[in-house]
Formats: sequence, structure tokens, C-alpha cells
Amino acid sequence: MIRPAYRVSGKPALSWSVPALGAALLLALIVLSIKPEAVAPYDPTRIVARPLSRPSADHPLGTNDIGQDLLSELVWGTRMSLGVGIAVATVATALGTIVGIVSGYFSGWAGALLMRIVDLTLVLPFLPLVILLSAYLGPSLQNVILVLMLVSWAGPARLIRSRVMVLNGAAYVDAARALGASHIRIMARHIWPGVRNIAVLQFVLVAGVSILAEASLSFLGLGDTTAKSWGTMLYFARASGAFLGDSWLWWVLPVGAMISLTVLSLVMIGYGLESARTTE
Repeated sequence: MIRPAYRVSGKPALSWSVPALGAALLLALIVLSIKPEAVAPYDPTRIVARPLSRPSADHPLGTNDIGQDLLSELVWGTRMSLGVGIAVATVATALGTIVGIVSGYFSGWAGALLMRIVDLTLVLPFLPLVILLSAYLGPSLQNVILVLMLVSWAGPARLIRSRVMVLNGAAYVDAARALGASHIRIMARHIWPGVRNIAVLQFVLVAGVSILAEASLSFLGLGDTTAKSWGTMLYFARASGAFLGDSWLWWVLPVGAMISLTVLSLVMIGYGLESARTTE
């Protein structure tokens, strides 16, 4: 006989344990990004040992090609990589939410024009587009953030618009119009609460994609090579030939693990938000 899954408050245990674990991982990463000096054994900009030293008690992940401690670089890179993801997700989700609400609420030419811009942005392949724009604007962390913001807002806008079009015909929205409520008041008081969960979910997903995209662009040399991020660690690992020897085990693999762990925590949170939204 198959035993039923344990349930808490009528919901499967998995439905709350997965996002809770993701939130705990993300919280730990945020704390690490705020106080990296509490964990990092060295200043990541200082030369502390021979170049390309193997892992030891003093340097658990060894050193890079100029003698900087890789563990310290990895810890300090959390701040930059996570910061890029949060910054891009904040602006892109805010812009996508505004465009989605406005285009879904107003069915005239303004809404149609906004959707044509969204469709044009979505039809272009994401990674080739960000590589092309970043190469055109020049290697810079600011340019990477700007490019990711410009191409990440359209997805949230499309999803939010579809929800707004459903809410726009709700009885309580029609009642608010009949009572003379302004468009701004209706969108703020009646439409926004209905799309808030979608906006939060999109924020989480965009943050994960942005972290991966920043690492990819920095790996290609399109980011700021002077900044300590996971992407620049991969860039210098490639430039110094770490992929060709056994140093990739303690240089490249931990960076990939940190990126994967961060994105996984965001995906787990997104899973919980999506489950909560579908059960409403």
C-alpha cells in the first residue's frame, strides 16, 4: 500500500519545505554579500601567495594566476553577482509591471503600441541580443546592468497584461468605474493587488536569469574585469588556462557551484510562489 505524503495545514509538506529551503539559502547568500569580510580569510585584491598555488590549509581553494586567494574572491564575488541580479530584477519587474498594467487596462492604441514593443523585444533571442548590445556599448558593469534591464522587462509585462485583461472585466472594477473612481485609483487599488503575486514571481525569476547572464557576459570579457564577481573569476580562469589543467577543480568548479546554488534558491522560491498563486 502506498503511504500518503505528510501534510501540514492541508498542503503537501513539499509545498512549503522547498521554498523555505530556497529562502534560507538566499538569506544566507544575502548575509554573505553584506558582510563578506566576516568569512573571507584575505583581502581579495591582495597578493598573498605564489600564483596558481594548490589548495592548502591557508588557502582552501588555492590562489589565482597572480597569487590572490580564490576563496576570498569567491566570497566577495557574492556581493557583486547578487547585487546585479537584484538591481536588474527590481528595475525590469517595475517597468514590466507598469507596462503590463497600463497596456492591459487601456485597450486603445496606447495599449496596442506597448504590446508591439513587448512583442519585438520578446521575439529577439535573449543571449545573442545581450552579447551584441554589451559588445556595442563596451565592456563595463554598468553597461551589462543596463542591457539586462532593457531586455528583461518584456516577459513580466506580457504575463501581467494577460492577468490585467481578466481583472479589467471583474464586477468590482466595473463598480469602481461606476462610482467615478479615477483610472489611477482603479489600477492602484483594484488591479495591482491582483497582479502582485505575479510581479513578485517574475522578480525572482528575472534575478536568477540576470545572475546567469552577468556571469556569461563577464566570462566573455564584456563586464568589468576589475570588479570581483563570479563572472570575472571565470574570465580570468579562462584567460590563464585554468580550464586546461587540474586547477579548474578548485578555481572554476566552486564558482559554478555558487552560481548554481544561487539560481537554485531563486527557482525554489519561485516554485513556492507559483504553487501559492495556482491554489488561490
